[in-house]
Amino acid sequence: MTPIISRRLQFRCCIISVVAAVACGGPSTQETTTPRVPLPSPRADAPRVIFLGDSLSAGLGLAESDAFPAFAQAILQENGTSIEVVNAGVSGDTSAGGLARIDWVLGQRADILVVELGGNDALRGQSLENTEANLRLIVRRGHESGARVILLGMDIPTNYGPDYGKAFADMYVRITDEEGAILVPGFVREVGADPTLMQPDGLHPTVEGHRRLAEILVPYLERAVADVQTKL
Repeated sequence: MTPIISRRLQFRCCIISVVAAVACGGPSTQETTTPRVPLPSPRADAPRVIFLGDSLSAGLGLAESDAFPAFAQAILQENGTSIEVVNAGVSGDTSAGGLARIDWVLGQRADILVVELGGNDALRGQSLENTEANLRLIVRRGHESGARVILLGMDIPTNYGPDYGKAFADMYVRITDEEGAILVPGFVREVGADPTLMQPDGLHPTVEGHRRLAEILVPYLERAVADVQTKL
């Protein structure tokens, strides 16, 4: 069992109990034939990158090694940069769910925290005010722990209307500008617009879609790694 998979299983055991607690009264709130990339073993001193997200980070419908966090680790390794990836993605999670487990996640000593949340909030009709407040607190907790924070900007389906869609996208810009995080704008926009990169449900990427998401993320991860190494 590779290091990333064993860590994922450890996360899953704890996450199940946290999600159950949230549900009982916490904060309101095809696979392709592409060959799988072997997960690299990080150096002992490699920065630890924790992905706090929903089904997108978790790689719903695919093997865990085919989700974009694993691909990002492999691409960086090929470029000569070693990172340790911990995937804390939980399918169906909202910003409130992420906030409910952020302290436990950060207890794993994150050098870099990648936040991929908010999409399910919109799909469930949560108010933008609540979503923004939750994401701000997550970013602040990350910074308070000493982590560099990357916020992945999410888009929502066009049937929500242009005004709501713009307000939703602007929320991520505002949070990163005011909280000092790194923004990846419209993270899924390119992949979501290409049906060949999406699974039949139209919501979750294929293996190739996840590979492309990793390619989009890598430059921002490289910047965060450089920031972390500068502090050492």
